[in-house]
Amino acid sequence: MDKSNLDNTIEEDENLAEEVCKISYEALLKARDMIKPGVKLLDVAEATESYVIGKGYEVAFPLNLSIDNEAAHYTPSYMDDKVFGEKDLVKVDFGAAKNGYLGDCALTVDLSGEYGKLVDATKEALENAVSIVRAGRKVKEIGKEINSTFERLGFRPIENLGGHGVNLHELHAEPFIPNYDNGDDAELEEGRRIAIEPFATLKQSRGLVTETDVAEIYSFSDNISPRLPAARHVLSSIMEKYPSEPFAARWLSEGMKSKFELYSGIRELEKIGALDSYPVLAEVSRGMVAQTEFELLVEKDSCKVLTKI
Repeated sequence: MDKSNLDNTIEEDENLAEEVCKISYEALLKARDMIKPGVKLLDVAEATESYVIGKGYEVAFPLNLSIDNEAAHYTPSYMDDKVFGEKDLVKVDFGAAKNGYLGDCALTVDLSGEYGKLVDATKEALENAVSIVRAGRKVKEIGKEINSTFERLGFRPIENLGGHGVNLHELHAEPFIPNYDNGDDAELEEGRRIAIEPFATLKQSRGLVTETDVAEIYSFSDNISPRLPAARHVLSSIMEKYPSEPFAARWLSEGMKSKFELYSGIRELEKIGALDSYPVLAEVSRGMVAQTEFELLVEKDSCKVLTKI
């Protein structure tokens, strides 16, 4: 391939990355506008995921609708009848995909009207972090900027959550981008796609998340033959449809006789190591959590926000 063709290929790839991020953000805003008290979480998830599929894209990961002290990884179950409450603080996290390019963006919807300052703190922290991103910037400096914003506004970061690099078919890649100064001297590289996602909680909270016993998001790990017919059916569907990206248990319901059969199959696959799970992450002291996230392209002297319309 001559140099001109190589340059065109690189440009097309950069364009595709921007395209995927743009549709991700469009879908995120559509999800936001659907979230109202009494609305089913499942309806919002299915509509949002169907939107990007209808536009010719894939889903990078199931729509996350994490409520109150849940910080991440809640997605509705199969036949889920849960509805949004009047006081819910909802983290909406989503991304589209195409040819291995992955979008990632998030926002918080405050149905209560009581946590506007907490939500705004994550927005301001993200804006301040974006303003200092450039090639050569140390990730601890980004974390310091985020945390200083939170402290000034009277909140604290979730210390064991943060941003990340974004690679082809790899949503959470190096480097880890902290929400406080963790001492990491790793530097951002020009041309790197990253996601910065400040998570904030109340000052009196612990500022840490832990895994709960709820998991509805999984990824394929290993082709290990299961014993149960239901598990064999589920594994076959996963290997055909979702060999690379995370998926929701509810996406595997086709051909299953019941909800019990579906989840029995999934549990066996997880038990034998064929699947990895992504449990819901919740703040350990039950503190309310807010989040805002953009995906960016690191440039020589600044950065380009990719998740925007």
